[in-house]
Amino acid sequence: MRYCLALLGCLLLAVVPAAAQDLSAGASGVEGGLRGIAGTALSGETLTGQSLLLIALVTVLSLAPGLAVMVTCFPFIVTVLSILRQAIGLQQSPPNMLIVSLALFLTWFIMEPVFAEAWTVAVEPLLAGALDVPEAFERGVAPFRAFMAARIDSDTLASLAALRPETARVTDAATAPLSLLVPSFMLSEVARAFEIGFLLYLPFLIIDLVVSAILMSMGMMMVPPAVVALPFKLAFFVVADGWSLVSGALVRSYF
Repeated sequence: MRYCLALLGCLLLAVVPAAAQDLSAGASGVEGGLRGIAGTALSGETLTGQSLLLIALVTVLSLAPGLAVMVTCFPFIVTVLSILRQAIGLQQSPPNMLIVSLALFLTWFIMEPVFAEAWTVAVEPLLAGALDVPEAFERGVAPFRAFMAARIDSDTLASLAALRPETARVTDAATAPLSLLVPSFMLSEVARAFEIGFLLYLPFLIIDLVVSAILMSMGMMMVPPAVVALPFKLAFFVVADGWSLVSGALVRSYF
């Protein structure tokens, strides 16, 4: 950065010879002028500033889906639903788009109180001009930080914290930096989703084993057990009202 400022200063001194009378004073003046130009541009008072703000806004909006995945219950829900589909034996039904859409709306239902709190304490004061952007960001992150801290596995947090010297002494998830809090939360959610997925697999695995044993006893070894077991697994899931049970269990695990 210093080399760039020096190069720009030399170019400006070459264009304006009068500014080169005092080299040291001219260099400091050029640096201050460049800082003023940069501040004016970033404030949005010029066309360049407005373009930079527009680029920053588009960048933030493009990252919004990824941020929603990282700091909400979406990873847990979509992982459980995907494992459930595989346990039943269906490869493409329900389709991925439907699985993701259901996970998104369940996430919205669960996270709505957190979204509302973040909007009340951060976005509304920011739009009203009562807060600046850094303070609004800190207030808006606080509800998500509390949500993630309540779901983090302490062993996962400790193992990740030990990997970096700066975070080796962090033991409380509520005060952990976001660079440590977010990956710990995601790993904890995925691990918990795998545990629930194992429990969901068991009844369908039993159906597969029973059907396979019956086919073997009948001498129908060439018939794929998965094809015969699929209607029974679908009937079992429908009779048990599986979608309502699984969705209700996922939602209740957060309240």
